[in-house]
Amino acid sequence: MSALYGTYARSELAFERGEGVRLFTGDGTGYLDFNSGIAVNALGHGDAHVVAALKAQADKVWHVSNIFRIPEQEKLAERLVASTFADAVFFTNSGAEAVECAIKTARRYFYDNGEKDRYEIIAFTGSFHGRTMATIAAGGNPGYTEGFGPVVPGFKHTAPGDLAAVEALIDDKTCAILIEPVQGEGGVTAMPDAYLKGLRALCDKHGMLLIFDEIQCGYGRTGKFFAHEWAGVTPDIMTVAKAIGGGFPLGACLATEEVAKCMVPGTHGSTYGGNPLACAVGNAVLDRIQSPGFIEHVEEMGKVLAWHLQQLAQKYPQYVTEVRGKGLIAGVRITPPVRDFVARLRNHKLLAVAAGENVLRLLPPLIVEKEHIEEAMEKIANAFEELDAETANAAQ
Repeated sequence: MSALYGTYARSELAFERGEGVRLFTGDGTGYLDFNSGIAVNALGHGDAHVVAALKAQADKVWHVSNIFRIPEQEKLAERLVASTFADAVFFTNSGAEAVECAIKTARRYFYDNGEKDRYEIIAFTGSFHGRTMATIAAGGNPGYTEGFGPVVPGFKHTAPGDLAAVEALIDDKTCAILIEPVQGEGGVTAMPDAYLKGLRALCDKHGMLLIFDEIQCGYGRTGKFFAHEWAGVTPDIMTVAKAIGGGFPLGACLATEEVAKCMVPGTHGSTYGGNPLACAVGNAVLDRIQSPGFIEHVEEMGKVLAWHLQQLAQKYPQYVTEVRGKGLIAGVRITPPVRDFVARLRNHKLLAVAAGENVLRLLPPLIVEKEHIEEAMEKIANAFEELDAETANAAQ
């Protein structure tokens, strides 16, 4: 019996090293990584600038706690504020913690403004916000809440896309709307610009806060720094994680000054959140993400990936029923069981990940080049051809 909790259906693969867009097992076998640690390794593996920053900070100080000022944390916060709608940042270790902070911030904002009973948040089916008790309640997926006792109250859900359905849920207890501009785990569904604008308008109309969860779709992945920029709308609160640390555990909750001022000493905290080592890495990652031409390259590669996926859909209509996503967060709804197909792709030395609604999720590092995309498409095509051959053999 393994000494680990049995919470993951793990592959037998174990990787010894990574380089760029590839991972290598102990025997030197290379795999093209279109999983990226589930959208975490934005710069791929072994980025020299990030490695150097980690080593340099490791020789100085790793951790001091938030009892003291942390210059690396202050620098990263100032840079994020300068690049977004936000005025203030709270650093966490993970995406779930960032969403917890967002939920607490929204509720506390109305509490401090004399509306103590205004704590409910409207969220959406198909969403994923983390694995804590509050974030599984926010996600609303019964598969994640079953068996853990009473679901944390204060969340209402509706399917995304229908503004009238959202407005019908609003009452005097509603404080916020929480949504992923591009759903990841739920099936790689990109919200239309008009829908995000409509949610912003509803929040303005009813005096509510708008929370964007950009943990998976943010930090350049769609070809903008954050996905909501495509719609030309801004939230009041935003959650960030995954790519912000490039593989080092780091997350953040960003908010406007008006909202963040309610979070005074004693209202929230984190022992490790934003420590010197994490923020040294975070600053190095941001150096690369904000380097000239980097996000423009992501946008271009997103177009290349989308074109190739459409070609794949035309060539294999028996297997591909829909192409989804935005930029380098792409989804392919397929007919074969997706988890089985992900395993099949590993045999072809391609790493991908499953998502809801039988969607194959492709999350290459943001440094991906055209030839890597073409290689990945060839591997997927070969897997489809293999399925064809197996079907033909079974029919004989």
